[in-house]
Amino acid sequence: MTGQEAAKAPRRQDEEPGPDRWKALGVCLVAGFMTLLDVSIVNVALPSIRSGLDTPESDLQWVVSGYALAFGLVLIPAGRLGDARGRRTVFMVGLALFTLASASCGAAQSSTWLVVSRLLQGAAGGLVSPQISALIQQMFRGAERGRAFGMFGTVVGISTAVGPLLGGLLIQGAGAEEGWRWVFYVNLPIGIVCLVLARRLLPDTPDAKPVRLRSLDPFGVVLLGAGVLALLLPFVQSQQWPGNAKYLLVPVAALLLAAFVGWERRCARSGTEPLVDLSLFRLRSYWLGSLLILLYFAGFTSIFFVSTLYLQNGLHYTPLQAGLAITPFALGSGFAAGIGGRLVNRFGRPLVVVGLVMVTVGLAGAALAVHLVPGRGAGWALLAPLLLAGLGSGLVISPNQTLTLSEVPVQRAGSAGGTLQTGQRVGSAIGIAAVGSVFFDHVLGDGWAAAFDHGLLVSIAFVGAALVAALADVVAGRRAARR
Repeated sequence: MTGQEAAKAPRRQDEEPGPDRWKALGVCLVAGFMTLLDVSIVNVALPSIRSGLDTPESDLQWVVSGYALAFGLVLIPAGRLGDARGRRTVFMVGLALFTLASASCGAAQSSTWLVVSRLLQGAAGGLVSPQISALIQQMFRGAERGRAFGMFGTVVGISTAVGPLLGGLLIQGAGAEEGWRWVFYVNLPIGIVCLVLARRLLPDTPDAKPVRLRSLDPFGVVLLGAGVLALLLPFVQSQQWPGNAKYLLVPVAALLLAAFVGWERRCARSGTEPLVDLSLFRLRSYWLGSLLILLYFAGFTSIFFVSTLYLQNGLHYTPLQAGLAITPFALGSGFAAGIGGRLVNRFGRPLVVVGLVMVTVGLAGAALAVHLVPGRGAGWALLAPLLLAGLGSGLVISPNQTLTLSEVPVQRAGSAGGTLQTGQRVGSAIGIAAVGSVFFDHVLGDGWAAAFDHGLLVSIAFVGAALVAALADVVAGRRAARR
C-alpha cells in the first residue's frame, strides 16, 4: 500500500500506529510553527508597516491583536469540526486559507486591507492549530505521545520567542521599506509544500462522518465568540478607547459566557452534541492545566512585547539587534522543551513547578540587569536571565500540554486542544494589554528602563499566578494518592 493509500484508509482506534506517523508529525509541526510564528513576528515590522502604508496607531494595534483575536475565536469550533468531519480535511482547508491570506497581507496597499487580511489569516491559523494536538492524540500512544507533545511544545515555545529575530532578519535582508512584506510572503512556499505532504501523509479521522450544521452547535459558537470578543475588546482597545467605560464590557462578557455554559449543559441534557464537552472540566488535570496555561501565556508573550519596545524605541536597536537580544529565550525554551517531553511522565506536574520558578527568577534577573547595566549595554546584560527564563519556559509549555490532555478521550481531542489553545490566545491578548498599559503609563514620566521594569513586574505576577495553579494541582494530586 502506498503512503497516500495508507493515509486515506480508515484506521481503527485499536490498530498499531501508522509507519509514517513521525513524518506526518513533521508536517503538523511545520504548519503549527508557521501559524504561531505570525503571532509575534509582526512586532518588529510595525515601524516599517507604519511608514510604508501610513498606518495610524489604532490599525497597528489591530495588525497584532486582530490576528490573535481571530485565531482564538476559531479554535474551539475548528477542533469540533475536525473531530466531526476529519482532521486532515480541516487541516488542509485551514492551511490553504492561511497561505492565501499571507499573500494578501504581503500585497496590502492600505492599512485597512492589511487588517482585514490579518483577521482572515488568524482565523485560518485557528482552523489548523487544534488539528495538530488532535492528530498527535490519534497517531501516538504512551511514551511516544509524550515525545510528540514535547516536540509540539517546543514549536509553541520557540515560534513566539523566535518571531522577532526572524522578522528582523527578513527586514534586514529585504530593506526597511518593503521588508515587512516578506514577513508574510515567506509563508507561501512553506504553506504549499505542507499542503502537498499533508495530503499524502496525514491520516483520516476513523470516526469522522458527515454532519449537519445543527450538530456543530452554531448558537454555542455565537455565544462563545461574543463572550470572548466582549472580554478581549477593552484590553485590545485600551489605548484607543479612553476612559473606564470600556470595562463595562467585562461583566457583559461574563454574562455571555455564563449563557454559553448554560446552553452547553442544555445541549448535553437534550442529547445534542455540544461545542464543548463540559465534563472535561471535571478532570482536575484538564481544568487546572487550562487555567495555568492561560495565566502563563499572559506573562510569557508579554515579555517579548515590552522587550522589543524597550530595545528598539528606548535603546535604538535595529529590528535585527532586538531580535538577537531575545534569542537566548528561544534557544533555552527549545532545548528544555525536548527534555521536558521526555521527563514529564516521570515527574508530572512538579516539573512544571520547577519551570515556573525558573521563569520567575529569570524575569526578575532581567529587571535587575537593566538597573545594573544601563544604556545600550543592557541588551547584553539581558542574555543570561532570558536564557534562564527560556529554559524554564521549555519545562512549562510542553509538559503542561501533555499533562492537561493526558486523561482526555481521543474522540474529544480536537475540542479539548482547541479549548486549551483558546486559553493561550486569550491569555496572550490580556497579558499584552495589561503589561502594555503599565509600560506606556511609565514611559513619559519615568523613562524606558523604568517602564520596562514595571512591565516585567506585571509579567512576573501572571507567571506567579500560574505557579499557584501548578502547586494546587500538585497538592491535590498527592492528597488523591494518599486516599
